[in-house]
Amino acid sequence: MEELVVEEVQELLEKENDKALKRYLDELNISDVEELIDELPQYAAKFIETISLNRAVNVFRILDFPTQERIIKKLTGNKLNQIIKDLPPDDRTALFSELKGDVVKKMITLLPPEERKESLALLGYNEYSIGRLMTPDYIAVKPEWTIARVLAHIRRYGKNSETIDVVYVIDKDGALLDDIRIREVLLADPEAVIGELTDKRFIALRANDPQEDAISIFRMNNRVALPVVDENNILLGIVTVDDILWIANEEYTEDIHKIGGSQALDEPYLDVPVFELYKKRVVWLIVLFFGELLTIAAMSNFENQIAQVVILATFIPLIISSGGNSGSQAATLIIQAMALGEVTVRDWWNVMRREIFSGILLGCTLCLLSFAVIGTWQLFWPGFTDHYVRIGLVVGCSLIGVVLWGTLMGSMLPLLLKKVGADPAVSSTPFVATLVDVTGLIIYFSFAILFLSGILL
Repeated sequence: MEELVVEEVQELLEKENDKALKRYLDELNISDVEELIDELPQYAAKFIETISLNRAVNVFRILDFPTQERIIKKLTGNKLNQIIKDLPPDDRTALFSELKGDVVKKMITLLPPEERKESLALLGYNEYSIGRLMTPDYIAVKPEWTIARVLAHIRRYGKNSETIDVVYVIDKDGALLDDIRIREVLLADPEAVIGELTDKRFIALRANDPQEDAISIFRMNNRVALPVVDENNILLGIVTVDDILWIANEEYTEDIHKIGGSQALDEPYLDVPVFELYKKRVVWLIVLFFGELLTIAAMSNFENQIAQVVILATFIPLIISSGGNSGSQAATLIIQAMALGEVTVRDWWNVMRREIFSGILLGCTLCLLSFAVIGTWQLFWPGFTDHYVRIGLVVGCSLIGVVLWGTLMGSMLPLLLKKVGADPAVSSTPFVATLVDVTGLIIYFSFAILFLSGILL
């Protein structure tokens, strides 16, 4: 948003020149008005109240929920009722699902009977199901209709449809027979029958399936809209790509929060109260705190070895951080691959086999590097006595073991969580790192006992 636009709008607001403000706002793109609301959130309701109804609806539907909620509280009754009524059913359902129950009841009563029925039907689906995303506004035709009749139907009802890029062919019972792109309809002979264009190779979503399934199906099939059917293949509605992009962004944000060791935020970061941020983060910190207590317990079992060879303590941060880093890398790669549909639980053996080889190669690289560092250290600042080679073996072999273990834990935990029905993102990088810390110490001191027993221990 250009500063000049913001300054001009502020000047019109100060002069209280509503007519000039309306003309100015109506000349802006919808996205520019949305950015203006971000820049001047205290005037959000004023902007929505000022601009024309159609533009107000299009701006309102692309705002985030906290901004929508603030506008609802300040907007006059008549303009609010018109906006809620004219919102596409899927956007209206998304708004209602976020609002408190008493507010939703009040708004639903203001809708016309037919739209009230639609809203209640959509709200009846599970919150995270595809049914919540669909809209009943689509173009449906019968297989015996001619192309001319189909085009006439589109001209009459297409204005109220979410999209006219695709036409849906249904039988007399409402079962979906096929979906046909508008391009095929426009190029067909006007006297031809629409049923002749069908090949029944359509892709449909199930209303009760998780929304994540729709994301992967849209990605793989490059579609702008997909039909939604029930268990009997009855066409219930459609889901458009704009809703899928919105859900994909929410899923990605939620996974990033979980990978970082925090619960997902329901609002933009700057809009979340500090105490709410505390509640979102404290649970994982407490879990990780008790996890690190296991690390202390593991170290306490090797106090005698540390006391006898103090230099061993020097390399503890190197060992546990290398294992944690390798585990975090593997967890991030696998979680992302699972989110994109590239990896499933059935691929666990292929993943494990790849990570075993990767872990060994990465560990050997760090092993050789540690030998070079210890050798150089001994050459210029002697401090390992005559047994620096054995200490190098302890550190090097420990790095191989810890990195290998870290990659296995980081790659297998997301798959295990998916198998038991949990969110793979919960195997967050801090969780993997904490788990590998404990086992890394055991591996490290086991190699210390192996190579230094009877010599320095």
